[in-house]
Amino acid sequence: MRDAQLAAYLQRIDVPRPSSPDLASLRALQRAHLAAVPFENLSVRLGEPITLHQDALVAKVVEQRRGGFCYELNGAFAALLTALGYRVELLGARVFTEGTPGIPMDHMTLRVQLEQAWLVDVGFGRFSFLPLCLAERGEQVDPAGTFRITEQRTGSSGFPPDLDVLADGQPQYRIDQRPYQLADFAPVCWFQATSPASTFTQRTLCSLPTKSGRVSLVRNRLIHTGDDGERTEQELATDQQRLDAYREHFGITLTLDQLQRLG
Repeated sequence: MRDAQLAAYLQRIDVPRPSSPDLASLRALQRAHLAAVPFENLSVRLGEPITLHQDALVAKVVEQRRGGFCYELNGAFAALLTALGYRVELLGARVFTEGTPGIPMDHMTLRVQLEQAWLVDVGFGRFSFLPLCLAERGEQVDPAGTFRITEQRTGSSGFPPDLDVLADGQPQYRIDQRPYQLADFAPVCWFQATSPASTFTQRTLCSLPTKSGRVSLVRNRLIHTGDDGERTEQELATDQQRLDAYREHFGITLTLDQLQRLG
């Protein structure tokens, strides 16, 4: 990543350049990225190509001031962290649905190696705000809840055990600890972006954490969810209201044509 790109990325998430690649800086970077860059599937719904290449991912987040889903957000964040001197590996994961893990690599997450290995994820929507220690098997208290990582020794011998990540006792995803390259995620990313069976093709979603909870725009409904679980919904009846909501809450500027194509 060029120096100008790095500076622009840090400006995008409103964080000064860290003096060193340490844990304190990693925590600040993750928290800031989550607060600034929305989890959204607008490209999927608009039929825009999703290119799993570092330059394209960084350009989308920084220059286009957009968000994305896991492959895009964690892929771009990995590029930022690497440029700052962190040792970063891409890990594949299987997302749990009703207690059952999904297909391999239907999620991308990150392992950052410091004195210990840390799980870093800015692309899962509602998840931990701060890195989780991958070696810790006890509870890890985070502003987003209580997390636990457990080993699953059901995989092939000769490979490190898979790791299940639980939030408030509920399984979120199962991590394959073998590192991958961005291109390895392309087939499943294509499926997620094009298949009628994918949740990402079925409805439009844009979401960000706030100081008091989370704000989401699902189709034409603006949803505020508090830290206490209290939920309020507002139906946006006009195109202008939806355009305003994307801009005011998520920093995303859409054309009227794009909005109408989202459905």
